[in-house]
Amino acid sequence: MSLKSQSATIREGAAEEDLLRADLYSMLARLLASAPDSATLDALAALDGDGSDLGQGIAALALVAAATQPAAAKREYNALFIGLGRGELLPYASFYLTGFLNEKPLARLRTHMAQFGIARNDGVKEPEDHIATLCEIMAGLIRGDYGTPLSVGDQHAFFNTHIATWASHFFTDLEAAEGSVLYAPVGKIGRAFMEIEIEAFRMEA
Repeated sequence: MSLKSQSATIREGAAEEDLLRADLYSMLARLLASAPDSATLDALAALDGDGSDLGQGIAALALVAAATQPAAAKREYNALFIGLGRGELLPYASFYLTGFLNEKPLARLRTHMAQFGIARNDGVKEPEDHIATLCEIMAGLIRGDYGTPLSVGDQHAFFNTHIATWASHFFTDLEAAEGSVLYAPVGKIGRAFMEIEIEAFRMEA
């Protein structure tokens, strides 16, 4: 995990459907933070999807994960996100919104994180506006990892400010990236999930 809470312990009380949302955010965070190991690939291979766009992405990920070795997953992850100088994609809000790293979107996020008592773990060098960190934060805010689970309105505010403005574009790029094999269905899942979240929050507003 790239984050630590400076506030309360985990609380109970989130609804089941919200916990499912949190689980999906956590899965995306895990896959986007680092290459999956053997245990993670086995868990992905056991997933089952339905006929929806999101479900089709989950089913596709299960099939690809079952045929992927950890070494191949690591090579793909490195090519996509690390590379020799840089990877095929730069998964940061600042880059997608401004064309540069470490810009105003990162500063706004750090302010918001401080309000929730969230800090980056010691030793983590990635800027906090990495898509994996944002997914991890959303999962924690839903579950109440940083205190009481946020209301839908407060979740919406965080999502709209830090994720909705660019994440769909990123996941579309990931799905279509030249180096994406295992990560192509991850992109599909992320894109479909962002569409669901945007529409659900719109209906709640």
